[in-house]
Amino acid sequence: MPAPVTPDRKSYHHGNLRHALVEATADLVQEQGPQAFTLTEAARRAGVSPAAPYRHFKGRDDLLEEVARQGFIEFAARLEAAFDGGRPRPLTAFLRMGQTYLDFAAERPGYYMAMFESGISVVGNVDLAAASARAQGVLVTAAEAMAARLPEDCRPPARMVANHIWALSHGVVELFGRGKPGCRSPVEPSEMLESGALIYLRGLGLIQD
Repeated sequence: MPAPVTPDRKSYHHGNLRHALVEATADLVQEQGPQAFTLTEAARRAGVSPAAPYRHFKGRDDLLEEVARQGFIEFAARLEAAFDGGRPRPLTAFLRMGQTYLDFAAERPGYYMAMFESGISVVGNVDLAAASARAQGVLVTAAEAMAARLPEDCRPPARMVANHIWALSHGVVELFGRGKPGCRSPVEPSEMLESGALIYLRGLGLIQD
């Protein structure tokens, strides 16, 4: 029989049951995937009774949405710090955010999977939607900074650029950022993302040789 999991009750003993359940769920999502974990397992991992999660969450999906919401909050904060107001120049800051995206996916996989791979409805949860929009807003701001030197009628839509770069970043994570069998590449994920972003931005006229 597998060794029993010893719950870390530190957060719970300090009265933060909600936080303990979110952390436990993020760990379970990382280990089992966003569809496989149960509320009972999350409670056991947090060191509480099976009924305890219902003090804070309506059910499994509600808890998963909270994991995603907290993930987006941290993700947005990391992107904001990486962009750093576009210093020392917008392109450098923009590319720095790409590395931050990859770092977050690698360092916080449970949260990342809850955010992007769980099938939850972002628009169905006001707080979750706001957290997601904040993260996307950083990319939009960065895209606007990249296009600022162009005449207004020549600037590509900033939200389109942000969405394309977001999709490119997510694709690199899914295909190459986790070392999946059959998806290995001689090029590092960070190099692949940067080269792809540069090709895309150059094609839009946002950077020039």
